[in-house]
Parts: sequence; C-alpha cells; structure tokens
Amino acid sequence: MFGRLRSRSAAFVHDLLMVPAAWMGAIWLRFNLEAVPEVYLNRTLAVLPLVMLIQGAVFWYFGLYRGVWRFASIPDLLRILRAIVVGVCLIALVLFLVTRMQDLPRSVFPLYALLLVLLLGGPRLLYRWIKDRSLYESPGRTTLVVGAGRAGEMLVRDLLRNPAFGYRPVGFIDDDQAKKGREIHGVRVVGNVTKIPRLVERLRVDFVLIAIPSANSRQMRRIVEFCERAGVPMKTLPGIKDLPSGRAGLGALREIHIEDLLGREPVSLDWSAIAEGITARTVLVTGGGGSIGAELCRQIARLEPARVVIFDASELNLYQVDRELRHAWPELELHALLGDVCDPVALEQAFSRFRPALVLHAAAYKHVPMLEHQARQAVRNNVLGTRRTVAAAVRHGCETFVLISTDKAVNPGNVMGASKRLAEVFCQNMNAQVNGTRFITVRFGNVLDSAGSVVPLFREQIARGGPVTVTHPEVKRYFMTIPEACQLILQAASVGQGGEVFVLDMGEPVNISYLARQMILLAGKTPGVDVSITFTGLRPGEKLFEELFHPSEALRQSSHEKLLLARFREVDWARFEQGLNGLERACDAGDENEIRRMLATLVPEFSAASAREDKVIPIERARQ
Repeated sequence: MFGRLRSRSAAFVHDLLMVPAAWMGAIWLRFNLEAVPEVYLNRTLAVLPLVMLIQGAVFWYFGLYRGVWRFASIPDLLRILRAIVVGVCLIALVLFLVTRMQDLPRSVFPLYALLLVLLLGGPRLLYRWIKDRSLYESPGRTTLVVGAGRAGEMLVRDLLRNPAFGYRPVGFIDDDQAKKGREIHGVRVVGNVTKIPRLVERLRVDFVLIAIPSANSRQMRRIVEFCERAGVPMKTLPGIKDLPSGRAGLGALREIHIEDLLGREPVSLDWSAIAEGITARTVLVTGGGGSIGAELCRQIARLEPARVVIFDASELNLYQVDRELRHAWPELELHALLGDVCDPVALEQAFSRFRPALVLHAAAYKHVPMLEHQARQAVRNNVLGTRRTVAAAVRHGCETFVLISTDKAVNPGNVMGASKRLAEVFCQNMNAQVNGTRFITVRFGNVLDSAGSVVPLFREQIARGGPVTVTHPEVKRYFMTIPEACQLILQAASVGQGGEVFVLDMGEPVNISYLARQMILLAGKTPGVDVSITFTGLRPGEKLFEELFHPSEALRQSSHEKLLLARFREVDWARFEQGLNGLERACDAGDENEIRRMLATLVPEFSAASAREDKVIPIERARQ
C-alpha cells in the first residue's frame, strides 16, 4: 500500500510541476519564443500559484492517479483531456473575476492547454513504451503465434504483460497474405503456416501457440502437421464454444486433444423440435450410466423434462451419473434405477411406475472380440434385452422408442454386429405391428473417448511407455464426439415418423495407425523412438473397414443435413418371431452353436465364412 501511495504522490508531483512549465511556455509561445514584455511576464508569474492550485485540484478530482503509468492507454488520455479542459475553463473564469484579464493575453489559455496535454500525456506513453520494449527483449521461450486475428492479438497482449509465464512472441503466422509484414503490439506477421518449419529454424522458436478458435479439424490437422515437421511443441486456444467468457488469454491455453484433429464442423440442430418431444415429459434412458447414455441424460436435463429415469445394470456407473446430474441440475426430478434389460420384472416395475413418453435404448454389450466367443451373452443382452424393453414400452403407452445401434450392424462380420443388426430388424418391423409407438433406429460409428473405445486405450498405453497396439496398418474407423452423437440421436427422435433407420453422417473414416501416431506426438513423444507402434493382427470378428449402410438400404437425405435415412427391409413377421423364440430357447439352453446358427439364419449378411475371410488378411499384403 505504501508503494502505491508513493507512486500516486510522485505522479501528482510530476503533473503539478508540468503546470508552471506549460503556463510559462504558453506566454513564451505567445510572443513567438522571444523576450516577454515585463508587464506580461510579471502578471503571468503573479497568477501562477492560483493556476497551480486550481489545476492540481481538478487533476485530483478527475482521478488521474487511479491508473498505472505502466498501462497508460486511451482512457487515461481522455481523462487527462477532460481534466485540462475543465481546469482551463475554471482558471480563465477565476482570473477574469480577479484581474479582469488585465495584462494577460487570451491566447495563453489554448496554448497552455495544448502544452499541458503534451507534458502530461507524453511522459506516460513514453514510460509505457520503455516498459513494453523491455518485454520484447525479456528472456523466455521464443514463441510463434498462429493466427493474427482478434484471438491472436488478445493472446499476445497477455504474453507481453505477463513475462513470468515464459513465452516471448517473436512472430505471427497467418495464411492471410494481406496481413503479411504487419505488426500487432510490435510483433510482426512473418509468414503462413507452410513456413513454420523454416521460421522455427531461423528464429530458433521453442514453442507454437495456436490462436484460431474458429479453426475446424482439417485446418487444425494442417497446422499440427507443419508444427510436427518442425519438431516444436504446441498449445492451442479452445474452440469458440468452449472459450471461457470469449477471453482468448493465457488462462485459456491448453494441450491439443485428439478431438481437435478428428472432430468436425459444429452440428446445427433444431433445438425447438427436440425440446418439443422432451420438455415436460418423462424420459427413460437404458444404459444411462455408459458413455453415450450419460451424455444423453446431460443433454436431456438441459431441456427441462418432467423427469429423467436412468436404468443401468452397473451400480458404479449409475451412482456416478446420478451424482453428477443432481449436482448440475438440482431441480431436476431424477430417478436412478439399478436393473438389467434382460430382467422383465425390473423393466415392468420401471415402466409401470414412470410411464415414459420417450425411451432411449442405449443398453448394449459392444466389445467385439469379447463377444465373439460369448454369443449367448451378446444375443441375450442386445437382442432379447431389446425385445423385452420394447414389450414393456408398448404395454405402457410409450410414444417414441429409439434404438441406438452401430455401424458394425452393417454386413456384420462378428457376433456383436449380428446381434445389433437383429435388434435393428426387430425395431424397424415392430413399428408396423403396433399403434401409438414410433420405433426409430439411429446408427453410427465409433465415438471418441467412449468407454472401451480405442482412444482411452491408446492414452493408457502411451502413459505406460508403449507399445501402442494397432491390429492392422490399414484398419479404418468412423469417429465422432460423444456430444455430437447424442445431439443427433435426439434430433432423429424428433424428426422420425417411425420405422426408419437414421444413419449419422460420420464424415471420412480415420486410419487407426494415424490416430495412434498423432496421440503419441500430442503426448510430446516420438513414434518409434519413445513409444513404439505394434501391429498385432486383426482380432476375432474384426473387419478392416466398417460400413454405415447396406447397399440395399438405398440411403437418402433426411430433413437434417447430418442425418441420412436408410430404407428399412421388411421381413415375414410371423417367421421372424418364430426365429426369435427359437433364439431365446437356445439362450436358455446355453447352446452356443445353435445361437450362432440361428444368428446366421436371421441375419443373412452374417456368416462365419465372411468373418474368417477378414481375419486372415495378412499385414504384409495390406502394407503393399
């Protein structure tokens, strides 16, 4: 506090000393920098104490000493101008009343005001320039800032004001040629993204900061690729929607996530239509403790439902999502039910008690290699569990039932995919068997960071020092983020009429070995040096490429650009029901061979031969 008072007092003394300098300078200028006649000089000196008293009081009143010279800016200059104008007016009024302006030229007042502006504003701006200049030469990691827009300007301003963070900006990178050579806070735009490797070497750059919150994944991949070529570490500002308070400063910087490289353009949703089917209604989510189910619950909670019922077989998952939702939405009526979709009694109790208008069926087993040798569990949960959940929904007047499926259900080469395809066929055709309930199927590929997915597995392997295990160099998968997938599920529920299969537009498939390499690089390690990548061969039931729809489904555009509509295939319902009954009997008997045989019968696309064909593709052939 003493230091603050001392600096304010020093600033006040400085400004007060500038008053006589400006006053006497004004009279000297009035006489063209020549000798001032004695009569005018005497009068000017005589009234000087009064001028200093009035002007000093006005300075203090206008708060010229609240700011800090180190950060002097336009608002401080405006405050000085107001104080000088008011001070000159008061001085002129008082001197007129006291001396009637005798022997005091009127032109002294505007000249005095002009000189005082220069004498007060000049030292402040000079002081700031000297301080800022020292920052440009301060020690720290030499840094390139990618993006010379508003976010980049805000970030560099923070870097210069906070040298303790250890970043010293030496140049901007921007693809806009019109900005090349321009300076922002003294930092020049030195080139475009392709010049990063050359500039890193020439300027001895230690770090790159990416300041383009509006960048899409393709732009981010391009920037990251050139940074990786240069072998320089990076950080980024988050996307616009995740940028805290829109403030692009040091506090917002974070590591680059794999989602930044694989994510896509933000999805535009018709939230009014989505809300219409959820607001003030009861929604039940099976598998609500899983990655997809939990995110569905979060999205639904924002839309003010009458109540949310979470149905899950995992006690830990159910506890975690229940605790999170109660904390985030304390007013939400929430019911967490521990139950299995294969348990008809638990389902009956849940549906008879809450009578949900909307059911989102996310409960499923999905681990391909594990289920390949446990067909009974796959069928029991994914097929018969779906059948029992549907039966309970129909009995209790559910308006909309949404089955969440997978791209592995298309031309399935494994037990898991075949079981999900069978659930799809059941729900599609069930729509024609009952009145009052719409059955909608939503199909999509892999979801980034979902439980059991490849991203958390790779992250764990990298943390252990490797190796990162990839089944095959040519394996490709579709990816989307958990929030995006869940929002599109809700959109499909709002636009579906019943009986449809909605396929989420997943963009381009991603090579898994590319994913592994990028995750290693983003962890600050070198593939093949710090962490190796090992190809282990395709696992049981695994395919090189997944498909989002079957050729006979005649995919077409729906009312939403990110939702594609697959034409559903009808079945002979009576024979299909008989087949499901036979499948249930085989499950009750624990007959794995019969279960597999009936799966192949009910799902013609699935056969052991096609699965074996995928399994024997050699790594050597794929590399060619």
